[in-house]
Amino acid sequence: MSDMFALAMPWWEFMLRAVVVYVVVLGMVRLTGKRALGQITPFDVLLIVLLGNAVQNALLGQDTSLAGGLLLAATLITINYAVGWLTTRSRRVERLVEGEPVLIARDGRLLDSVLRRELITHADFDAAMRQQGCRGVDEVELALLETNGHITIVPRRRD
Repeated sequence: MSDMFALAMPWWEFMLRAVVVYVVVLGMVRLTGKRALGQITPFDVLLIVLLGNAVQNALLGQDTSLAGGLLLAATLITINYAVGWLTTRSRRVERLVEGEPVLIARDGRLLDSVLRRELITHADFDAAMRQQGCRGVDEVELALLETNGHITIVPRRRD
């Protein structure tokens, strides 16, 4: 019972581990691109579960105490809150954490190299067009891959 609150390492090491893991995992997620964040599939859920399990030892080390787990949870929630707070107050931090929208089509022309770089299939683009009332790419004035992974289509004006 006394081991429940006994930490296996100093409190500050838990916090340091949480900060390092948070920053590294955030960087890896950002490198995977916007599309990976835009749609949650069964594979994404599996990745999230496995990622959590993979970083568990990096966070906890040899500690299995209740206090260590709660300290880590509080640290991660605080870091997440701080990142959210910073992104609402700094355009530079917002761009670093969330990225910027990417142009994927303009004036009826699909930018295939951008689609490949952003890991967007033609089927995904076609579905976005249909959802927003366009029958073909020739009806698209502008298409953007938003920072949340969704595709926004601006149809051409019908004069």
